[in-house]
Amino acid sequence: MQHNSGQDRPFGPRSACGLDFGTSNSTLGIHGSSGPHLVALEGAHVAVPSAVFFAAEAGAKLLIGREAVAAYIEGIDGRLMRSLKSILGSALIDERTAVYRRRIRFSEVIGLFLEALKRRAEVAQDAPLDAVVMGRPVHFVDDDEAGDRHAEETLRTVAEAIGFREVSFQYEPVAAALDFERRHVSGEKIAIVADIGGGTSDFTVVRLTGGTGERDERGSDILANGGARLGGTDFDRQLSMRTFMPGFGYRSPMKRGDIEVPSAPYWDLSTWSSVHQLYDPKRLAELREVRFDAREPALIDRLMRVVETRRGHSVLIAVEEAKIALSDRERVETPLSWVAPGFGVEATRVDFEDSARALCDRLGNTARACVAQAGLTSGDVDFVFFTGGTSQMPSVRTAILSQFDNAAAIDGDRFGAVGLGLTIEARRRYG
Repeated sequence: MQHNSGQDRPFGPRSACGLDFGTSNSTLGIHGSSGPHLVALEGAHVAVPSAVFFAAEAGAKLLIGREAVAAYIEGIDGRLMRSLKSILGSALIDERTAVYRRRIRFSEVIGLFLEALKRRAEVAQDAPLDAVVMGRPVHFVDDDEAGDRHAEETLRTVAEAIGFREVSFQYEPVAAALDFERRHVSGEKIAIVADIGGGTSDFTVVRLTGGTGERDERGSDILANGGARLGGTDFDRQLSMRTFMPGFGYRSPMKRGDIEVPSAPYWDLSTWSSVHQLYDPKRLAELREVRFDAREPALIDRLMRVVETRRGHSVLIAVEEAKIALSDRERVETPLSWVAPGFGVEATRVDFEDSARALCDRLGNTARACVAQAGLTSGDVDFVFFTGGTSQMPSVRTAILSQFDNAAAIDGDRFGAVGLGLTIEARRRYG
């Protein structure tokens, strides 16, 4: 893992921070007199949704987090962008996107969001932040070392541009292990940290020895790392395509009868990073042509209503909420009367888990391969430490735990464990 030594001057523990820039939520932590803690960045909330809202009104301030989502839901004219981290490592990161009267690089959008977090933390502690340990997934991009390096360097450049003089990185599951160790471990244990986030899933096999989180180096304790560019947004997409999109015309027949309506708009409507592409006037013109030739034009009318009102994120939010609800319930009803009177979608856990089975299998296989990479067997693992919002899905937990019969499952702070671990690491490196 690269470490940027930067300036020669020493850093006090309160001038450094740990920053967990997540696909769904982000946190920032500092190490104070009472130990590491996450800063309340949005009211009393320490976890901020990774979202920005650009209002159409000239001179309007940039909104982030819950305020950004609320402005969109309230119907304020503007552009909502979520799951910003998923753009890292993709071809989109160096491209510009339209934000009303200007075009802005996606990397600049990430910078605006992270700068807002940094500024709020500095106000909260009444001191500047000069150094940061940023979390990163084991793989920003699967099987693409050049793309992975480019993603990290983009994030480094963004961090330096917003005022951090020292920037270094730590794998997110390693950071989670540091927080886990100080809370749960006495004696030497072997754990696999399963950090299942919004955009990536990362695994680290680590040797834990309670009370040693402040040791200078832990490299020999990190036995293996593995991961996949697979996370909560992929499960959202499966639920959307299986249960929600048919109500908008997905897989419905054209008048010819032997072909279905084009599927591309439905994939865009089910993907956080590409939903905005539907709002191109050319796409709406194409939908009108599809409607004319569709056997069930009323279904296409629903899709066109979403596109015409630029409410694609409202559909994605509804899908995400249904996914979360299915962790505790067998069936969820989602009213969508704003699309069409009386329209709604029923989702069941059985259907959802069936549609997502391949994703769960991939997570289980990745966890098992990570342990094998460490030269261990499944029976050597004492703990499976779960963190990340997607780790609460029953099917995800089952798929991973089934690989380790003798391991105890322990849950960390779903949205805070990585940030706290990065803060511990920031103290070690810069304190």
